[in-house]
Amino acid sequence: MTMGRRQFLLSVASSLAVARVAGAQGSANSMDMDMSAATYKPVRLPAKPNATPLLSDAQRDDLEHHIHCQCGCNLDIYTCRTTDFTCPVSPPMHVDVMGLVGGGYDAQEILAAFRAVYGERVLMAPAKEGFNWLGYLAPFVTLGAGSVLVFALLKHWSRPEAAPHIPEDTVHATPEELARLHEVMRDDA
Repeated sequence: MTMGRRQFLLSVASSLAVARVAGAQGSANSMDMDMSAATYKPVRLPAKPNATPLLSDAQRDDLEHHIHCQCGCNLDIYTCRTTDFTCPVSPPMHVDVMGLVGGGYDAQEILAAFRAVYGERVLMAPAKEGFNWLGYLAPFVTLGAGSVLVFALLKHWSRPEAAPHIPEDTVHATPEELARLHEVMRDDA
């Protein structure tokens, strides 16, 4: 079986292209797997006896909006898994959420399970407890204090200044000179 030169060159070019694509996909996938191995940790709890899901699909999706994807993006796992189809972390985290929902756990128990595995960084917003309240209240306290300060300064600056009182016995001027001085001072104000 003989092959022409053109057929030979086409087969070599196509096999090189296939090898290049496979190599690129293999290196990208191995990089993704290395990254996911370092950032994904399974979150599993045993199912409750007679477990029935307590959350609807919409409530589960809302819960996923409160859990931060650990792939390095700044998205929650719902948004990451539905917009970045190359993310290796959000799909397994979603599977963990679905497993916990199927195991009969409610939203607070699921968030607590994720916090136990990943720590506070897994939440999209810090929990409203303890020292974290400072982060929630500090902007409002600062805004209120700044408003009081600006109001006090504006009130102070808008107040007309009274002419300084000079005792009569220390002034050695005639009444006409004092009258002229008061007129000039009145004109300046």
